[in-house]
Amino acid sequence: MLEFSNNNELPTIPNKRYFTIGEVSDLCMVKPHVLRYWEQEFPNLAPVKRRGNRRYYQRHDVMLIRQIRSLLYQEGYTIGGARQHLAGDAVKDDNTQSQQMIRQLRAELEDLLKILKTH
Repeated sequence: MLEFSNNNELPTIPNKRYFTIGEVSDLCMVKPHVLRYWEQEFPNLAPVKRRGNRRYYQRHDVMLIRQIRSLLYQEGYTIGGARQHLAGDAVKDDNTQSQQMIRQLRAELEDLLKILKTH
């Protein structure tokens, strides 16, 4: 397991479109076999697979891996707990967007009602 003192010292992510598993391993300080295991455990971690089943990670995958790493190694979550936590973040984002849409729709309906009342 990694020492806690190294957890905040991750290298910056280069401005590239795709990263190999070796590059992601270096960027996230996680061994490649751990990355392959996490793909099985976290459904939203799905790198593009090309010729010969080679994995190519995108920037959002690298950010997700760093978040998973933080949850597991720094915050002490289990795999199941981290999976639930990440799923909960998605639900919260959906709820926030839904509430914003409802407020906007309500405001538009109130404006429409004012227009109808004046005519």
